Amino acid sequence: MVTLKQLQKYNIPGPRYTSYPPATHFTQSPTIQTAPTGALSLYFHLPFCTHQCLYCGCTNVITNDRSQSKRYLDYLEKEMQMRTAYISSPSPVLQIQWGGGSPSFLQNQEIEQLGAQIKQHFHIDKNVEFGVELDPRNITQSKIAALKKAGCNRVSLGIQDTNKTVQKAIARIQPLEQVAKTTTWLRESGIQSLNFDLIYGLPHQTPQTFSKTIDEILYLNPDRLAVYSYAHIPWIKPFQKPLENKLPSTKTKLQLLQIAIEKITTAGYIYIGMDHFAKPKDPLAIALKERTLQRNFQGYSTLKGLDLHGFGMSSISHIKTQYFQNKKELSNYYADLDADQLPLLRGYNMTPEDQIRYQIIMHIMCNIFINYHQLSTELNIDFPTQFKNEIASLDDLEQEGLLERNPDGIHVTSLGRLFVRIIAMRFDPHQKKPPQKRRYSNVV
Repeated sequence: MVTLKQLQKYNIPGPRYTSYPPATHFTQSPTIQTAPTGALSLYFHLPFCTHQCLYCGCTNVITNDRSQSKRYLDYLEKEMQMRTAYISSPSPVLQIQWGGGSPSFLQNQEIEQLGAQIKQHFHIDKNVEFGVELDPRNITQSKIAALKKAGCNRVSLGIQDTNKTVQKAIARIQPLEQVAKTTTWLRESGIQSLNFDLIYGLPHQTPQTFSKTIDEILYLNPDRLAVYSYAHIPWIKPFQKPLENKLPSTKTKLQLLQIAIEKITTAGYIYIGMDHFAKPKDPLAIALKERTLQRNFQGYSTLKGLDLHGFGMSSISHIKTQYFQNKKELSNYYADLDADQLPLLRGYNMTPEDQIRYQIIMHIMCNIFINYHQLSTELNIDFPTQFKNEIASLDDLEQEGLLERNPDGIHVTSLGRLFVRIIAMRFDPHQKKPPQKRRYSNVV
């Protein structure tokens, strides 16, 4: 059990390590190089929402103008046409993800249109994992049918919390009955995997109310659960400011996380990482066991080593040793494509040192341990010698029971999994520099 003293000491701002270096360090003007043939993962950012949920940290566009999505899909297709010139053919697509915003903003025919466009421009593997993030409040059986026709076989539902008081505070009224009905429709349609997203640390959450939320969600029996920490970032998202005096204390927030972990694992789910859970036979749990788990901009995922191509405003790509991000403003994204140029905002070319540290941090975040011999072999280095200072810096974390060290390596404890980002930060030289401004939310 975490003590209040430990919480106060280690609950500091830190990156979520969906990339390394974190996206806050992308500064270079990127030039895309044609990548050698390799399996691909595609991400499509669909930014539109009809109203602003106050907890949200996504890049979105609030509108009730349904014609906006039709125009956006035209630009997405143009971006796909331009980007395929940098992809060696044939490169099989093993993963597709639609995120947002809210992909369920799209009309049924637009969903089918985007699915057809993707199939036109890319070679889709017959066993592709095709996931879509959905808002249960605007799902119909006909929309699910359109998603299936587009190729979708996995769905993630944004639940956040089932408590009415919490829902009102975050401007997301979503009755449990609606979630249950959507869940039934998705299962009847033959969707292969169903994930629920929850958030802890929201206004008015208490151990009692969140415990009930977990029970209600477990009754619906999803294949996966993601229990995210609410990221309060009003310096980036000013609309979050009204929530400040309503948030649970740091101590209570930790209790909420511990309740979730205890209840979900007791129900038979495997604790994947800092915020993901999956049934034992789910591909995510299998990837953890087989050490093929990866972490990218969608969180934990299967199929390590794919080139990630992101499409749409603000989307981020990771191709071999290069990151690049699209422009975040819709008008700028459109303007670049109108000028027949890729809408790139910023990027980063990984140095050889970055590539080594990327592997180390991903081992910590995904495998929850470091084996010195294994990493020395993989990276062609003498790991204990090259990183002796970083290993020595872990003294306090070992004393606090967050990890254990032996001659073979470093093992994160059950307690340490709550602070796994802190452990990873010890191998990140970027975090040793004083920040010019606050960039991250707290780790718990």
